[in-house]
This record gives sequence, C-alpha cells and structure tokens, in this order.
Amino acid sequence: MSDPISWTAEATERLKEIPFFVRPAARKKIENFAREAGITEITEKVYEQAKQKFN
Repeated sequence: MSDPISWTAEATERLKEIPFFVRPAARKKIENFAREAGITEITEKVYEQAKQKFN
C-alpha cells in the first residue's frame, strides 16, 4: 500500500476550487504527483506545481 499523503489546510482549501465531481480524481493525481517526487505533504506550492503539470 502507498504511504499516506497529508494535506495542509491551505492546500485542502485550494482543492475545493475544483468541481466536486472531479475532485476525487484530481486529488489522486496530485497525490501521485507528490509520491513520484518523494513528497509526503501537499502544500499550496505542491498543489500549484501539480496544477501546472496537468493543465
């Protein structure tokens, strides 16, 4: 099983900008992006990096 990824409160708030019906898929993509980079906590900076990669 994958290591758990934690989210800061700020990053969680940013995730709410994504429409609710695609939010679970977006969350999974962001977490996979972080895992591949060896990151264990999603911050606003990590969120932005993932957003830029996938947009």
